[in-house]
Amino acid sequence: MVNRSYYGHDTQFYGVEEHRLTGGKGDGMRLFQVRNGSGLEFTVSADRAADISRISFKGVNLNYMGPAGYVAPAYYDEPGFGFLKSFTCGFLTTCGLQNIGTPGMDGDVPCPLHGTISNLPADRIHYTEEDGKIQIHARMNDMEIFKQKLVLDRTISCEYGKNILKISDTVRNVGSADEPLLLLYHMNIGYPLLSEHARLAVSSERVIPRDDHAAKDLDTWDRMLVPIPNFQEQCYYHEFEGNAPCAKIWNGDAGVGLAIRWDKAQIPYMTEWKMMGERDYVLGLEPCTNKLEGRAALRREGSLQYVRPGETRQFGLEVEFFDREEQWEDAR
Repeated sequence: MVNRSYYGHDTQFYGVEEHRLTGGKGDGMRLFQVRNGSGLEFTVSADRAADISRISFKGVNLNYMGPAGYVAPAYYDEPGFGFLKSFTCGFLTTCGLQNIGTPGMDGDVPCPLHGTISNLPADRIHYTEEDGKIQIHARMNDMEIFKQKLVLDRTISCEYGKNILKISDTVRNVGSADEPLLLLYHMNIGYPLLSEHARLAVSSERVIPRDDHAAKDLDTWDRMLVPIPNFQEQCYYHEFEGNAPCAKIWNGDAGVGLAIRWDKAQIPYMTEWKMMGERDYVLGLEPCTNKLEGRAALRREGSLQYVRPGETRQFGLEVEFFDREEQWEDAR
């Protein structure tokens, strides 16, 4: 902690500032910019499910920003793959709660790509700064008449002087019917943390290619490439034996790295989205409750999860940031 004798206001070093965007498709969007005083800085997008749009550590950008940039929920195009038109990516895009992965119909219910939660603005959002901890608190209501009645409460927290970011989510079914529950944390690593020199390590016991195209390069799932024109994405499912999965990436050229940890009992899988295209250059490290074949396929195979009336489900992630390679190597 810095010596308070040397400054007049906390925001000289750490704290939260609120901003609004002007112009373009992001016009009017509300953003919370957070600094923890020891090199961690991130932006929470209140109008996009309190997702994390930007993040940097020691002044180095860590996330990928999609070509769409900031897009307000009013521009969301729901059917099929319309999600991609407003896919900001950022460091975190929350996917679900009605579907993750392949779009399609589940009976007479349309299930667009990655669901709709990331295009819901927070009904409530505020921040607190107490006892050296910064917290963003948000609530998203995923509800329709005659359909689902789900509430997502999110807390994003960090501490002054500690380079750890925590995301704690609670999903509650406040309706009267069992509801499908699918959740994916679409965490998107970008340049300069991501390059052909990046080192990727995942504590998985099994790595399963999603399709034949990914299977061709299964032996190099952890090897990053230079940007390639018209690269076709490759996806891999990671399965874990231990109760505390960890996915981490380091880049010596950038001098920074990070490790993502979560509870396997809450989130059994991780999807690796390896996209090495020019301008579409991103690595997705995506802890998820299910694989990405769509809700109807999950129902057919008997693996679709539900949240019962009155039931609450807890989910949490921790991200630690490093500027020393030996610390990153020791991270578990």
